[in-house]
Amino acid sequence: MTTSSYKDLLKQREQLEQQINEARRRELSDAISQVRSLVSEYGLKADDVFPSGRARSASAGTKVAPKYRNPATGQTWTGRGKAPKWIQNENREQFAI
Repeated sequence: MTTSSYKDLLKQREQLEQQINEARRRELSDAISQVRSLVSEYGLKADDVFPSGRARSASAGTKVAPKYRNPATGQTWTGRGKAPKWIQNENREQFAI
């Protein structure tokens, strides 16, 4: 069994990284050519391929009404996520809005 020195291993890693970068450049070039060909063939536009994030569902990002209220402080909780300390280990019915 031959043991490579630290410097030899670093040199091998550098050569491998160069090979990886070259292979990536070649494959990216091929992929871009294929994409351009498909875009041209089908008459696609950027919006067809990369739709804007505005077309999300109607409920995305909407606020949820609170279900529970702490009568002592007025704090509310929707019932989603981690329960606040004032309602933990308590009967939630007493805090229902």
